[in-house]
Amino acid sequence: MTKVLIFFFSAALILSGFACSRNGGSGANANNAATDAGQTFTDANAALAEGNRLLAANEAEAAINAYKQATALDPNLAEAYFKMGIAYSLIEMQQKQSADAPETPEPDEKGKKPKEIKTESEKAFEKAVEAYKKIIDNNPNDDVSWFNLGRSYNKLNEDPDAEKALRQAVKLKPDDTEYQTELGAILIKLAKYSEAVAALNKALEIDADNSEAQELLDDAKAGKKRVDYALPKKEDKNANKQDANANANVELPTNSQIPPPPAIKQSPKPPANHQ
Repeated sequence: MTKVLIFFFSAALILSGFACSRNGGSGANANNAATDAGQTFTDANAALAEGNRLLAANEAEAAINAYKQATALDPNLAEAYFKMGIAYSLIEMQQKQSADAPETPEPDEKGKKPKEIKTESEKAFEKAVEAYKKIIDNNPNDDVSWFNLGRSYNKLNEDPDAEKALRQAVKLKPDDTEYQTELGAILIKLAKYSEAVAALNKALEIDADNSEAQELLDDAKAGKKRVDYALPKKEDKNANKQDANANANVELPTNSQIPPPPAIKQSPKPPANHQ
């Protein structure tokens, strides 16, 4: 009985200590309690900052609440939409790994595929794209907005648009290792391995400790090696095909074009004997 009491007492102490350390003291406790209870913000940037703090603490639902208030106060706050998309993505990922995952809609009686429903994260990233485009329209040299526009497109798997935006960010600020790394990543997705190698080498030239760029560079080199290995075989195959076509195009002579065989000379008959 005594051992049981000691166990429960120790467990209570551990749980209370974990709660204090996660919340960071009494001041943080008050802030978290206010946010979880539905804290109302009057400043968009304050709501954004609180959302970022909650997202870093893996409090995705509370972060979304803060981001929604931020975008309500400032509909053009692009970062809030982007971070909201990240928070929704975390929740959707958890749902896929659990029994709460939404079922895939079945085709109707006519076999027609149902219209695909956008996820909340996709909606948020689309809003981010719209907001970043507005910023760029007002300031085409805003490299940060070009970079985040590219990241937003990437989240939507709109890879060609992501490449264009990231190339513009790199053009405006070529010595940013993060920009070069993100460009390298999207080029790998597009199977443009040689260009990815160049971008990632540049990223490591700027920051030799960029571990993400190093990992991506290994992937890009491996992809380039596969492509380079496959090209000669393809070229040989095409060459053989061209040779076959060339042989097929050779015109054989017709009967009228074949010269007649030379006439066979006959020996002269011997003279007849006259009796």
